[in-house]
Amino acid sequence: MSFCFNFEVLAQSTNPDDVDGNELQSDKKEKAAKYMEDEAKPAEPVKEAKEHLPLSDPQLLLWDAVTETVTIGTLPPLHYLNETVFEKTASEREDEEKILSRTVEQRSDLISGVYEGGLKVWECTYDLLELIEKEGETFGGKAVLDLGCGAGLLGILALQRGARQIHFQDYNSTVIEQLTVPNVILNCQEDDEVESEEDKERRGEGKVQEEDGCKKKVTEKLKIKDGSPPTKKRAADLSQHLLLAKCRFFSGDWSTFLALVKKEDPQPKYDIIFTSETIYNTAYYPTLHETLHKLLAPDGLVYLATKSHYFGVGGGLHLFETFVEQRGVFSLDHLWDGEEGLQRHVVILRFKNVKENLIR
Repeated sequence: MSFCFNFEVLAQSTNPDDVDGNELQSDKKEKAAKYMEDEAKPAEPVKEAKEHLPLSDPQLLLWDAVTETVTIGTLPPLHYLNETVFEKTASEREDEEKILSRTVEQRSDLISGVYEGGLKVWECTYDLLELIEKEGETFGGKAVLDLGCGAGLLGILALQRGARQIHFQDYNSTVIEQLTVPNVILNCQEDDEVESEEDKERRGEGKVQEEDGCKKKVTEKLKIKDGSPPTKKRAADLSQHLLLAKCRFFSGDWSTFLALVKKEDPQPKYDIIFTSETIYNTAYYPTLHETLHKLLAPDGLVYLATKSHYFGVGGGLHLFETFVEQRGVFSLDHLWDGEEGLQRHVVILRFKNVKENLIR
C-alpha cells in the first residue's frame, strides 16, 4: 500500500547527527529501564492467538491474484501478492478485523493494537534476504519461525531451501489468511504452472539493481489502466503439496501465541527465528523477548532486521540492544550495518548460556 508510518515522514526532516551522543545513550538506558519496570502493563488489548488451516481448495486464494517477484543473487525467486491490489479490492475481501478498509481510510501502515503493518513488505526484509544469500544458509532440516511474518518471504525462503518445518506468525488474522497463506501457496507452484503467456512475455521488464555485488530484480507492479483489470495468476491444485504440509500459520498477540504453542507436546523449539521490523514499539519488547526466550532452541539463532530509529513510534535498535543487555539472556551481534540514510541493521541473537537452556 502507498502509505507510511509517521516516523518515515519525520525521518526525512530529522537528522540523528543533531542529537548529542551522550544524551542519546543516557536517555535510551533510562527508557529501557522504565519499560522493564512496566512490563506487566500491556500497551494494547491482547489479541487472542489462533491457528489457521489452509483451505482444502487452495485455488480459491489465488483466484484473482496479481503477483510480483523479487530475485536476489542466487536465491530462488520469491513471489508475493501485489500490495496495491489489496487497497483497490479491500471492500471485496473477507476481513473480520476490518483492517483493509481502516488502513485505506486512515492512510496508515500502522494502527497500534489494530493493524501492525503486515500487508507491506518492509525494507529491512530485503536486507536480511541479501545477507542470507551472502552467507549461503540453506536451512536443511531446521525448524524455522517467521515471527511477525507479514508477506512471509523469509519463511518462504527457508521452505524453499530445505527447512523441515516452518511456522508463520502475524498479529492480524487477515494478513495470515489474505496474504501469508496465499504467498506460501504461490511459491509452492512451479512458475510455468502459474504464468500466463502474457506474463511470460513480460519477463525481463523488471529493473535490475546491483548493490554490493548482489543483483536484485525488482518486478514492476502491474497497474490498472483505463479500468482494465490487471493480469491474473491461476492456481494449480496444491491441497496435497508436500512443501505446504511443512507449514503452520498463526495469528494473534505474541503473548497469546506463546501460550498457545506452549500447550503442545512436545513444545516447539526453533533452530532459527526470523523477525523483521518488529521492534518499532518499545512497549512490545518484554513480550517479544519472552517469546524468543521460550521458543528458541538452546543453540538456535534469532535474525533481527531493523532500523536504528523509528521516529514517531519510539523504538529502534539502540533501545532494544539496551533492553536485551539488561535482561542478560541473549548476546547480540551486528551482522550488517547500513550507512546511508535512516540506518538499517541486521543483528543476530543467541543464548549466552547454552547449557542452562538445554534443561529448560
